[in-house]
Amino acid sequence: MSYAVAVRAALAAAADPAKAEGMRRYMKSEMPFLGVAKPERARLVRDAIAAHPCATKDEWLAEARGLWRGAVHREERYAATDLTGARRYAGWQTADVLPLYEEFIVTGAWWDHVDEVAAHRVGPLLRAFPDEITPVVRAWATDPDRWRRRTSLICQLAAKADLDTDLLTHAIESTQDDQDFFLRKAIGWALRQHARVDPDWVRAFVDGHPRLSPLSRREALKHLGGG
Repeated sequence: MSYAVAVRAALAAAADPAKAEGMRRYMKSEMPFLGVAKPERARLVRDAIAAHPCATKDEWLAEARGLWRGAVHREERYAATDLTGARRYAGWQTADVLPLYEEFIVTGAWWDHVDEVAAHRVGPLLRAFPDEITPVVRAWATDPDRWRRRTSLICQLAAKADLDTDLLTHAIESTQDDQDFFLRKAIGWALRQHARVDPDWVRAFVDGHPRLSPLSRREALKHLGGG
């Protein structure tokens, strides 16, 4: 039995129809939920990964891609993303995995999918393989797809002192005039996170970018006594 088959069956067995509709409404999702809460889903995923390990990188990618594309319920897509982040496969996180994550971003097309992939999949790839990944992220910053653009803004949330300020500046300046809520929120989030490491840089950046939206500015300065 494969991981995809096993985790799909486990999620179906744990389904709670009483919770499913509320979860769907909260997420504003066209794809239905099974009603499996995150802690339970995480346990089921861990068990399935342990019981049905992938023997090769190609198998790992195929399992994740097949589960994602064949998903009928949203939790199945979460389980596909969870598989890509499993610690036992950390050595397979190389630049050539980026197209899979791009597919998750573009076809997931909502913050619950995109934010996890951006911060915890694309971000680590960017830090590990900057020569290969940076040009792609720079291109995403001006892409018509808002979820690629959101990824370019928030993929460095966990970078701390390793954050590429030139890349973040490019992403923000490419998007600061867009009125989309998710993009304006992402700008503020990225700046607020970096303010934990370099508050002076963030203050100077906000002061030097008067076209930032009130939302972006307020979020960026949230813990700096400004807004």
